[in-house]
Amino acid sequence: QVQLVESGGGLVQTGGSLTLSCAASGLTFRRYSVGWFRQAPGKEREFVSAIKSNGGATFYADSVKGRFVISRDNAKNTVILQMGILAPEDTAVYYCAAGSRLINSSMRSQTAYDYWGQGTQVVVSS
Repeated sequence: QVQLVESGGGLVQTGGSLTLSCAASGLTFRRYSVGWFRQAPGKEREFVSAIKSNGGATFYADSVKGRFVISRDNAKNTVILQMGILAPEDTAVYYCAAGSRLINSSMRSQTAYDYWGQGTQVVVSS
């Protein structure tokens, strides 16, 4: 059974940092690209960042570029999202997702991912 478990969410002040983790089990992790998505209250879920299966390419939404960094450790079946210079607009539930055989043009598409975690809440106070 495939499981993706997010952790690291919480409450942080504007300008602060948080590091989210996505731990995967039940799949050959090195074969899967991983994406982070978020859903703010009253809004649709949106793409945040993604990393290819071998870590060779990363992708970011314009809204987080320069503030967030994604990385992965295939030996530990984990993807990390380091978030910095956080703003209230970053408040959302953050989800990680895994997909196999993703091409670059599909990395930002939610429908390209096969498995999803339950999400972790991030609240940025002003």
